[in-house]
Parts: sequence; structure tokens; C-alpha cells
Amino acid sequence: MIAITRRILGVDYGETRTGLAVSDEMQFLASGIGYIKCNGIKNIADEVAKKAAELDVCEIVVGMPVNMNGTLGEKSERIKEFIRILSDKVSVPINTLDERVTTMAAHQILNFTNIKSSKRKGVIDTLSAQIILQNYLDRRKNANL
Repeated sequence: MIAITRRILGVDYGETRTGLAVSDEMQFLASGIGYIKCNGIKNIADEVAKKAAELDVCEIVVGMPVNMNGTLGEKSERIKEFIRILSDKVSVPINTLDERVTTMAAHQILNFTNIKSSKRKGVIDTLSAQIILQNYLDRRKNANL
């Protein structure tokens, strides 16, 4: 018998739009579920916490912007602040994943699928969250092999 686990929420934090993705219950596949569009880091954390509760997730993964040379920059400090605020609102672990090239990969996918630039704004953040979460799931799976 296969044990059922709980889902993981993926987050691509942004000041304007924050993309969201969720894993299946077996934690193999990430699916984009949209984005949050609100102002203020506290409001965004509130909305992410609500979504985490609604989906009954066991973990949250937030993309961490790392510079190409491996250092953390100004955007990373904003993510750390977001995680501190969010951690006060949820009771599940919050992990990060290096999101270098995630947005570039999302743009490449949209180019390949011929998504026009007028539709990209609403899609890119969700797709980025999906890529972050799928990379996280794949790394966990490969680490357990």
C-alpha cells in the first residue's frame, strides 16, 4: 500500500505578483495554481498563508534569488524578510531553493509554446513557481535514490 503524503506549496515571491504552485499528494509533480496580486509584503504573506491552509500543505518552498556568482543580493534580503513574516503565520516548514535562471527558463517555455507577450505577465510568475517547486521535488527525489 502506498502512503499518502501532503502537498507542498511553491512560491515565487514578487512585489507585484507572487506566483504559486502546488505538488500532488505524492510530491512528484508541480502544478501552477495562479498568482497573488496585492501590495505589501505583509499582505502577500497573509495571502500565501491562507492558500497554504486552504491546500493543507505540509511544507512551503520559496524561490531564493541568488546571483550568478553564488552570492545573495538585495532581492534575497527581501525574500528572507518575507519568509520571516510568513513563518509567523504558518506552522509548516519553509525552505528555499536557488531560483537562478528560473525566470529565464519560464520565458523559454513561453517562447517555445508561442505564448504572446500580452499574456505573459499573468503566466510567468505562476510558471516560475511551478519550475521552482518541480526542481525542489526532483532534487529531493534524486537525493533519496
